Amino acid sequence: MIKGLKICGISEPKTLNYILNHPYPPKFIGFITNYEKSKRFVEYSKLKDLINVDKKQINFVSVLVNPSDQVLEKIKNLNFDYYQLYDVDPERTKEIKIKYGIKIITAITVSGKDDVIKYKNYLEISDIILFDSKGYHKSEGFDHKLIDIVPNELNKMIAGNIQIEDISNFKNKNFIIDLSGSIEDSNGKKDINKIEKLLNLFKKI
Repeated sequence: MIKGLKICGISEPKTLNYILNHPYPPKFIGFITNYEKSKRFVEYSKLKDLINVDKKQINFVSVLVNPSDQVLEKIKNLNFDYYQLYDVDPERTKEIKIKYGIKIITAITVSGKDDVIKYKNYLEISDIILFDSKGYHKSEGFDHKLIDIVPNELNKMIAGNIQIEDISNFKNKNFIIDLSGSIEDSNGKKDINKIEKLLNLFKKI
């Protein structure tokens, strides 16, 4: 069965508060920390206030693309449980995990089988492996059947333009599902009604 749900790209206090106080909250909430190309990016001054809240046992995730030492030092005391790392090699990932005492989600961007098997390089380092599309902030998809070769026992997460209606197709899969673009309105803002629909549907499944 599905192991959990992650809602990513939260940038407004109202939306965050709604999710935190929902009767069926997700296990993870993600915040775009250093990728300025994303419309979901949250500047540091706003981010530190946004996440300075009672998390109610929800894991807060800092989404980082090849973060510099300067960025990591700046955010090290913020209210995060995980760093989700894109474009970071195994050695650097291990260095970050040890230095900051933080759990790691390694994001592997996938277009083919050769990308999927890169997870093997992070087995001894990362707490969760995320299989995502190559689109980064563009909410692109990929063939999720490609990760059928990944062992069931691996603690894994999938993203890649997953729609609310797709959730039921994953009910027999043992991974965490990560959504962002599919719960936004036409202006790219998180839609409370869509979040409500997602969380209630997930609870039923």
